[in-house]
Amino acid sequence: MESKKPSNRGLRVLLVTLLLLIVGFVLLLRSTYRAPAPGTEVDFSELTRIAANGLITSATLLDEDARVVGTRCVPQSGAAVPEPAPGTVPCNGVIEEFHADYPRSDVSTQQLIENITRGGAPLTIDKQGGKTVSKLLITFIFPLAMLANLFGLIFMSKSGDSSFADIAGFGKLGRNKKRKAAPTVDVTFADVAGVDEAIVELQEVIEYLVEPEKFKAYQAAAPKGVLLFGLPGCGKTLLARAVAGESGVPFFSVSGTEFVESLVGVGAARIRDLFSRVREVAPAIVFIDEMDALGRRREGEGMSGGEREQTLNQLLVEMDGFEVSAGIVLIGATNRPDILDPALLRPGRFDRHVTLTPPDATGRKAILQVHARNKPMAADVDFEALAKRTPGFTGADLANVINEAALMTIRGGQGGEITSAHISEAVQRVLHGPHRGTLLSPEERERIAYHESGHAVMTAAFGKVTELNRVSIVGQGKGLGSSNISQDNDRALLTSEEMEGELAIAMGGIAAEQMLFGKTSTTSEDDIEKATGIAREMVGIYGMSEHIGRVRVMSKYAGYLSSNVSMESVSERTMEDFDDEVRRLISTAEERATFVLGEYRSTLDRMAAALKEEETLEDAALQSLLESVPVRADLLQNGSAASGNGADGATRAPRAKAKSRL
Repeated sequence: MESKKPSNRGLRVLLVTLLLLIVGFVLLLRSTYRAPAPGTEVDFSELTRIAANGLITSATLLDEDARVVGTRCVPQSGAAVPEPAPGTVPCNGVIEEFHADYPRSDVSTQQLIENITRGGAPLTIDKQGGKTVSKLLITFIFPLAMLANLFGLIFMSKSGDSSFADIAGFGKLGRNKKRKAAPTVDVTFADVAGVDEAIVELQEVIEYLVEPEKFKAYQAAAPKGVLLFGLPGCGKTLLARAVAGESGVPFFSVSGTEFVESLVGVGAARIRDLFSRVREVAPAIVFIDEMDALGRRREGEGMSGGEREQTLNQLLVEMDGFEVSAGIVLIGATNRPDILDPALLRPGRFDRHVTLTPPDATGRKAILQVHARNKPMAADVDFEALAKRTPGFTGADLANVINEAALMTIRGGQGGEITSAHISEAVQRVLHGPHRGTLLSPEERERIAYHESGHAVMTAAFGKVTELNRVSIVGQGKGLGSSNISQDNDRALLTSEEMEGELAIAMGGIAAEQMLFGKTSTTSEDDIEKATGIAREMVGIYGMSEHIGRVRVMSKYAGYLSSNVSMESVSERTMEDFDDEVRRLISTAEERATFVLGEYRSTLDRMAAALKEEETLEDAALQSLLESVPVRADLLQNGSAASGNGADGATRAPRAKAKSRL
């Protein structure tokens, strides 16, 4: 704090001085250029006339102002001629004061002097030395003083957070005082869960930072760089901080966007500035988030890519300069590894590539326990059951669930502990958004109830009743209702029969509406979207169609962790057959759902009535309503009765966090 006092005092002095200079400048400007002139204003032609007629009694020529001031005679008939004052011309009339401006030229001035003196009037020429000094101050001294004062403010603000500091240190990274390496990081692996494989990969980095002599003795090259990539929210930043916390070394955290500038050379200068500061405190960890903004693939973009390429080249050069004993590890994080430059990914730069995927059920349970560690949790909270209800959730999603539950507890104003009901509602809020205030008519409530009941009955018929944990007709987010299906385990592989089962469950709501009301409604939007996506993947990617055969019509490409698909170059006939086969699969799934719902119509009616009354059915209440629906063995194998092949309706982990309808 003591070092800041002189700087602050100097800034205050400069600010006060600048204000005084501005006030003095304005006052001097007014007194110099707006000084009051005596008498009546006369134009130059009138001045020439009265001078030629000898009517000027006395005059003073103000040289700096280019102005004449004096007295003139206004003749009046019958007026007595007074005794003229010494040094003035006699006047047969009234004497009055006047002033007049004249052109600033030697010819006009000389002619005016001759006209005034020809009439005998005394003429005085005032050089106005004071005005000369005033104009010198206004045009030169005051502006120069204010400019010097302004530069003083700029340079004295270099250590602050103002925009002046940005100008002064444009080529430096993190010019404000907040950009400093933390001496220690209070995050350890105890605060990280669900990424056990990644922790194993990073243990060697920690050993290198803690015991570099071990690597130096064998001349072994420790990892220079570790690249973490995965979906947003998988814990890349948290994991990097935990590595620094376990190592006990300084942690520099920057973003790739901080190096991107329009001016060529600025990004490279910031790279040099960063690594020069890191070398001063090594061993240390440098964490660069959003690595794709800095390390995008070079594609010969010409002049437009000059700045980006120079920045990337400087980073490559800095990484090549790491020695075994340097004690510097670079950790990069991105969710777009497909667009990174190959020079970054080769051995000797980013040696380790660690993929972070959404955690499995065991990992989700551990993450939930970490985030609930310091919160007042009720005894009825079952983290294992909650983990099974949240397939596909990332660490950030699970942290949000616990936080939303805590906020709902506070919002209720009742205090106490966070209960299982709070957490269940928080899961729905994260999945679908807040409750909607839409008022539904009785007919709409009945239609939505049958729609959701259709999904539930189909789930039970495919042997997944234990995974159905909640059915509701309460609108949340964009939807008017929801049916949530969790998983006992996270499956990465599905058979064709299982995917056909997914189709049948997805079409259960549409089949129920068609059966009961004779027509469908806009509630089927999400179901059709989901069913179309499943059918297109079955036919176009996985070759699960006897008519099309094992032909690849669609392909996944590395746009965002290989999650996007595109159409292959195939003939028009193949595309027509592809569309027909997709349509056939969806129609078959709807027929199968109609057949099953017709057999268990009584259960469908009871469940719809319970939903209209209770609005939400969960766990035991839901299971009791569906216990009358047995598992249909003919739906769990090829060649099922009535409507085609069946499936068990399991959901692949990468597809969605939970199945939601409407």
